[in-house]
Amino acid sequence: MTQRGPMKLGMFYWPGGGQHMAAWRHPQGIPDFDVDVQRIIDLAKLAEAGLFDMFFMADSLSFWRGPLSAMAHDSSGSWIEPMTVMATVAQHTKHIGLVCTASTTYDQPYLLARRFAGLDLASGGRAGWNLITSGNDTVAQSFGHAEHVEKTKRYKMAWEFAHVVRGLWQSWTPDAFKRDKASGEFIDPDKLFVLEHKGEFFSVRGPLIVPPSPQGEPLMVQAGASEEGRELAAATAEVVFAAQQHLENAKLFYSDVKRRMAAYGRDRDSLKIMPGLAYFVAESRDQAQAEFAEMQDLIDPVMGLALLSNRMGVDLSQRDPDEPAPIMPESQRGGSRAQLVNELIRKNPGMTLRDLYNHFAGARGHGLIVGSTRDVVDHMEQWYSEHACDGFNMMPPLYPRDLQRFVDLIMPELQRRGLYRKHYDGTTLRENLGLTRPAWPLSKAPAPAVREALHA
Repeated sequence: MTQRGPMKLGMFYWPGGGQHMAAWRHPQGIPDFDVDVQRIIDLAKLAEAGLFDMFFMADSLSFWRGPLSAMAHDSSGSWIEPMTVMATVAQHTKHIGLVCTASTTYDQPYLLARRFAGLDLASGGRAGWNLITSGNDTVAQSFGHAEHVEKTKRYKMAWEFAHVVRGLWQSWTPDAFKRDKASGEFIDPDKLFVLEHKGEFFSVRGPLIVPPSPQGEPLMVQAGASEEGRELAAATAEVVFAAQQHLENAKLFYSDVKRRMAAYGRDRDSLKIMPGLAYFVAESRDQAQAEFAEMQDLIDPVMGLALLSNRMGVDLSQRDPDEPAPIMPESQRGGSRAQLVNELIRKNPGMTLRDLYNHFAGARGHGLIVGSTRDVVDHMEQWYSEHACDGFNMMPPLYPRDLQRFVDLIMPELQRRGLYRKHYDGTTLRENLGLTRPAWPLSKAPAPAVREALHA
């Protein structure tokens, strides 16, 4: 048993019948899972029965898997807006955290702060915001822009955006609302903080009109892995949703982000790093491998090439899937995921485009483990014990089958080894993750090491 205490676990929900891109085509797949709210509620309730810390939902503001020619084959090109889903799920759950994605590039700080504070209050203190900057350049056109905002500027905006949102969430002290019938005093004005922000990108005046929730304010989550993303996470994030496939690289990422936190006066334990982990688990390793192969065989080459197009920011839709995979330019659109693709090609000479998209389709650039219960838990324990992570954002390939298997097979073994708790420790997301409300204010300036890069 590790001496670090229990690991942290998220259940990563992605529309399309499962995390695997071919899940909807599986004999047990449910093609309309993404629009059946009751099924999503049932999935979240199953995750709560399995004691997951949070139910995590990603988002995109436009089609993202390559060219529009792939649209006819895309099972996750459209879905219900995450805040609507989470507000619904909140009414059917009691303990599990509710984390969803919103962009700092195509939103306004006050409106975003209000939405998430509202979800936090309505859920009893279980909300979290996954901050993204929108790497998909097609999003710009949906918002009336001819071109996507370039990466350095997006992160400068995100830094300021996060600072403003946190300031708005800190508008009220927990005891600001007296609601005293006898005196007639509803609010103590001395407990109010009015944000007056005038920055490079945003001008915002508080206060936020939403009272604080039991956990004080929503959790801040981030998924960036670039230099800019790591620095922003070190300054602002409380959970990092990482994409790591190899143990040694994950350990380097973990130590690097934790090291950067000192520049912002933050304790290392105030940030939990949770890489995505897709899994195929069964009673035996042979069964798990057979089920993985069955799912891989269902991958549509059109969607496989579209997936790579998105990863690299290069249109590969007209290429032959069986031609050798070339090293390709790493565009702003591809970001850190594009680096992972090229790294894999370099390590595997002769790899074809089909080999490449088969590799990424199972987990979309995240970790993947296929095997028995022991195989999966051994993998999780090694990563956790060797400080490659603080836990995982689990990615069930097929809903609800593989989440049910996690609850029935993996969770009991994690608990038997002392790696996971046997009950919820509190009622808020912060309590379950062992996090307290962060201090205010956030650092207004980036660390010296990246100041020039961010303000070039």
